[in-house]
Amino acid sequence: MSNKEKYIRVFKNTFQVNEKDLATLTYQGVDSWDSIGHMNMIAEMEETFNIMIEMEDILDFSSYITGFDIIKKYGIEF
Repeated sequence: MSNKEKYIRVFKNTFQVNEKDLATLTYQGVDSWDSIGHMNMIAEMEETFNIMIEMEDILDFSSYITGFDIIKKYGIEF
């Protein structure tokens, strides 16, 4: 499984959304992406990619799209 597929899987599993909706997905854009859902997604990203995301990046992780750049900061290539 590629890193992009893993990334997509985290979003689909955490927020129970369809892949076609990911490009426009933002924090609080769906009911499941609330503060608890956000922390669950961060924990899943950290486990999936074996990284520790810094607090500043956790706060900046506000959409599916911006998340790519944040995860890339930790040496993950898509």
